[in-house]
Amino acid sequence: MDELQSFPSLKKMSKAKEKTGSGSQNIVATIDDLGDDLMQNILTRLPALSFASAACVSRSWNSLCHRVLSVPKLCSAVSFNPTLENAVNEVMDKVLLEPIRPHFVMVSIGPYFCLQAAFQMIEGKFGTRIPVIVNVCEGVIGRNVLTDQFVEVQWEITEEEDHGAELLEEKGGISMTIGFLPGLKVHIVPLLFRNKGILIDDFVMDIKGATSTVSDPASPAGIILFSDRETDINPVLQTLEYALSEDTFIVGGGGCQFLYRSDNRNTITNSPNSGCAAVALVFARDANKPLDIGETKFHVMLSTGISPIGPTYKAASVKSRQNSTWLTASRETVRGHLDGQAILEEIYDELGDRIQYPAFYIGVTKRRKCSFGMERVRRMQFLEFHEVRGGDEEYLIVNSVGIKTGDPFRFYISDSGAALSSCTKLSNNLRHLKLGCDCGNNHVSDVDHFDKSNVFGGIIFTCCGRGDSFFGLAGIDSSPFLKNFPGVAFGGTYCAGEICRGNLNLYDQDNEEGDLVHCSQHVYSAVYLVMTYCPPLPQH
Repeated sequence: MDELQSFPSLKKMSKAKEKTGSGSQNIVATIDDLGDDLMQNILTRLPALSFASAACVSRSWNSLCHRVLSVPKLCSAVSFNPTLENAVNEVMDKVLLEPIRPHFVMVSIGPYFCLQAAFQMIEGKFGTRIPVIVNVCEGVIGRNVLTDQFVEVQWEITEEEDHGAELLEEKGGISMTIGFLPGLKVHIVPLLFRNKGILIDDFVMDIKGATSTVSDPASPAGIILFSDRETDINPVLQTLEYALSEDTFIVGGGGCQFLYRSDNRNTITNSPNSGCAAVALVFARDANKPLDIGETKFHVMLSTGISPIGPTYKAASVKSRQNSTWLTASRETVRGHLDGQAILEEIYDELGDRIQYPAFYIGVTKRRKCSFGMERVRRMQFLEFHEVRGGDEEYLIVNSVGIKTGDPFRFYISDSGAALSSCTKLSNNLRHLKLGCDCGNNHVSDVDHFDKSNVFGGIIFTCCGRGDSFFGLAGIDSSPFLKNFPGVAFGGTYCAGEICRGNLNLYDQDNEEGDLVHCSQHVYSAVYLVMTYCPPLPQH
């Protein structure tokens, strides 16, 4: 606050005339005499807290501060300080180094930091009306506050480490991302559960309700979603796919612990009989935004990391046991049902020596009836991945439930070569986005206006199975963004279950029946949310 210590007294000063001994008069200048341009230049150099205080000094200063923050901004930082309080202070100092009014705060912490302590420390430093989400992640991606180097760091928790704190220095870390998005309103909506299960319809209704208060129609611009390890998020994603506009982006990460703050209330997950299974950061376009505010656009891209292998099967006998599915299968040209061992032998023969020790999944195409509230039922198709646990002379055993007799499925394996190729393709797509921003487009309604968008930030959610050990190289997942947008704010986390609303085309495949196959939760992938800003049309 040192930058502002002299401001109030300067504002109180009026232009006074002082008589000197010779009878002449001196004018005592005030800070207002600097002029708006110079004053605005000074304000842009203030850190966020001092800037917020300056905006309260007078109407003229508030107007200048509005000019400074007329475009969106994203700030992100990473600290590996082993002390939680010091780590929080380091990332706070970095993200608040420049003027910004946070509309949301997302924080990811290492497994050896206390989630409750981190949440209380962080939410207490921001205004009560600012949405805050703090989650425990598998690793962080971002720019180190001490070295200014971009890093990708993963944490691996073993059974031996799980009971000790001696590795705190290696496992401690925190990533903080804050955003200012004028023209958008940001809300937090929790997905609650009761004894009978998760309240999906209530969740979707709350998202639509939060959006409809500021926007029409009631579908938000987008959602960043965090889910816990216990909840099967796929039924939720199915309902969101049905209920929301296809223009609404949905990205995020699964398999994490989290705490959040919304509407001046703290919610802690989870109690034995009720709690929160997921939390959504909802971005709604403000129908009443000022005319001098442009448009923030969101671009979602996915780098895949798996390859299909073997023929297409159909689920035959299916049994669900706890959080797993036991099944036999059939396929064309083979009479009778195949047991788990027979199926895996076919895949091993197909695989040969190409990849050693890959992760196996089956991608199941599920045709399901979907509805929301009183709206009509509609049949939709979804591609959902189940990790293969093994197989015996009776059944193929996979994670999770929700497979039905007759569902077609195909095997997929983790593939670093496919992931590298996908990253290269994604980098090219980002380059085209950059060229489009640099060149701009003329508005038909105003050919004199040059619409030059710019990329101002990006967020990444990448699979904890990727990283240095998967690629054999460091920094692969962050390289597409950093190569195209050096110096632009970028950060994210490693997670267990990447969420990205998309379809089968993401895997360079078409549905034989020609119907659209939706796919919203992925494996061995990296999800990129890129933000651009388009200035408003000039006012005549």
